[in-house]
Amino acid sequence: MNLLLDTHILLWAAAASEKLSAQAKDLINDPANRLYFSVASIWEVVIKNSLQREGFHVDPHLLRRGLVDNGYEELAITALHTLGVAHLPPIHKDPFDRLLVAQAEAEGFLLLTADALVAQYPGPIQHI
Repeated sequence: MNLLLDTHILLWAAAASEKLSAQAKDLINDPANRLYFSVASIWEVVIKNSLQREGFHVDPHLLRRGLVDNGYEELAITALHTLGVAHLPPIHKDPFDRLLVAQAEAEGFLLLTADALVAQYPGPIQHI
C-alpha cells in the first residue's frame, strides 16, 4: 500500500516520538507499504522554522535526508494536486493539510494523519 504521511506524522516518525500510535508504527514499519513524504511537508517545516516558534527547531535538510535514507519516497507537487485543492470542502483552513489531502486523492495514496479535521475529508485518509 502507498502511504503518504501528514507532516506531524513524519516528524514523529523521524524523532521516534511516543506520540506515534502503535497502529501508525505498524503501518510505517510494514515492509509491504511504500512510504511517501510530500514536498509540501518540507515546505511547511521551512515556513515554521522561519517563524522561529519556541520549541520548533527542525532542520529541513536533515529531515529530508533522513527520510530518503530510510526509504521514504519524495512526492512532488503537481498542477493536478493544486487543482484538486479547489474541489475540497472547507473543512480545514490549513493550506498544507489541504494540499496533502488533494495529493493523496490524486495519487490514490492513503494519507496517515492524527489531525481530526483532516480525517473528516472524504477519500483515502486514515486517522491514527
